[in-house]
Amino acid sequence: MKEKQTEVLLVIPGNMSQVYQSLAQSAAIEPPVFGMLTASYLKNKGVSVTVLDAPAMGMTYEQVAKEVDNINPHLVVMVVYGYQPSASTQNMPAARETCKAIREARPDLKILIMGTHPSALPERTLEEEPVDFVCDGEGPVTIHGVLEAIKAGETDFSKVRGLLFRKDGRVIRTLPASLIEDLDAEIPPMPWDILPMSRYRSHDWHANYGPMSARMPYASIITTLGCPFRCEFCCIQAPFRSGEGASGYPSGVNSYRFRSPNVIIKEIEDLVANYGVKNIKFHDELFVLNPEHVFGVTKLIKERFGDSLNIWAYTRVDTAQEEFLNDIRGAGIKWLAVGIESASEHVRDGAKKSFSDEDIVNVCDRIHKADINIASNYIFGLPDDDEASMQATYNLSLRLNTLFSNFYCAMAYPGSKLYKTAREKKWPLPDDPGGPGWIGYSQHAYEALPLPTEKLSSAEVLAFRDKAWRNYNSRPEFLKLLGERFGPKAVKTIEGLLAMPPLRRKILEKK
Repeated sequence: MKEKQTEVLLVIPGNMSQVYQSLAQSAAIEPPVFGMLTASYLKNKGVSVTVLDAPAMGMTYEQVAKEVDNINPHLVVMVVYGYQPSASTQNMPAARETCKAIREARPDLKILIMGTHPSALPERTLEEEPVDFVCDGEGPVTIHGVLEAIKAGETDFSKVRGLLFRKDGRVIRTLPASLIEDLDAEIPPMPWDILPMSRYRSHDWHANYGPMSARMPYASIITTLGCPFRCEFCCIQAPFRSGEGASGYPSGVNSYRFRSPNVIIKEIEDLVANYGVKNIKFHDELFVLNPEHVFGVTKLIKERFGDSLNIWAYTRVDTAQEEFLNDIRGAGIKWLAVGIESASEHVRDGAKKSFSDEDIVNVCDRIHKADINIASNYIFGLPDDDEASMQATYNLSLRLNTLFSNFYCAMAYPGSKLYKTAREKKWPLPDDPGGPGWIGYSQHAYEALPLPTEKLSSAEVLAFRDKAWRNYNSRPEFLKLLGERFGPKAVKTIEGLLAMPPLRRKILEKK
């Protein structure tokens, strides 16, 4: 019998070529932050943990299976999160193929799957995927419970909280696991030494569109978990839903938990001192919100590192208050990702974003005056959108002329209110019979299938998005701004992307 090399093996599945097509060669590769939170929790319990990051290592499904066989863990955990809300669902095809390869190589090993998508659709995940267990909550408590049961020789996992499994041909769903409330005590600074840190790279814009060498090394960390807002298109809260009920949160109230500034600064100190990291992403769904937290974190960063780091974080238009900006910039937060979504107030109201176009313009001006770069996020194809409202959104992007603009198609991600609405109204979705499946939720994939609107088809929305991206980035006004801010090499980076063949689109090829 093979000797067990570790107790829990966290596998990060992914197929970047499938998700990004030709853009895979330049796309960011981020550390698996939710996997690392789990690893930290388990190691704090005395559990030995290994991480196998397939996308970072460029491993095939078969290579992952072979390495799993060599490591021979007590429990394999498939960690299906992503770098953005959609990335969990779009990684499900890779997760399935990875599980199948492991099953073929080692049918005796137990496989548990966790993540945003499995938490959103736990019963369906257990039915469709070649796994033994599905975690319907945030994960660490459940994984530890499963491991302890396996080591004790148990065959009945009914006492493990937050779990779905099969018993005598029936699906058993156990009582939900409570959320981890004392994050500092139970999730200490991340054990970066278990990751291939030399493999991670930032987005090109985060490194001011510099060469690949400027994008590395790179790290992504969490300072808060959850989000108090309830945007209809967002699925970020799915892993916390069952735990919120078990923890006594009132119905309709989202959990939003904080790691302390002292823990965060220790994590950053480790990254800088031992891995040479300067480029850092605050992975929080919304960092710029709570004054005590924001000022606590930025104060310690300024005291320890001054302005030497290059950090980016998320904000909303209505949370980017002037009181935050100088402290943020002084702590090396040089980019803010701003969720603008739509220029149509009618569409924006449906997305639970109640602010005007002038609010947006004023806030972006305020951020720019603080010497902070903006990565602006827009969504085309929200349910009330038509050609005119999408054009208005694009026109707003031209008016703002930010140094990076992320144009999304609306996707009804599993775990979002929009997914439930789409199901109720029988709107076509990628996972419908005859559809492309979960990969259709990736806006860069060949099989991308955005949500249609009441007046536009999926193909019309996708075609508009692709044209908007190309037109925005090829404008002389944008290229001039880019050159003035970051120099001629930045312009060449964009020109290189524009010179690539357009992404292939299955639904557009049918036209």
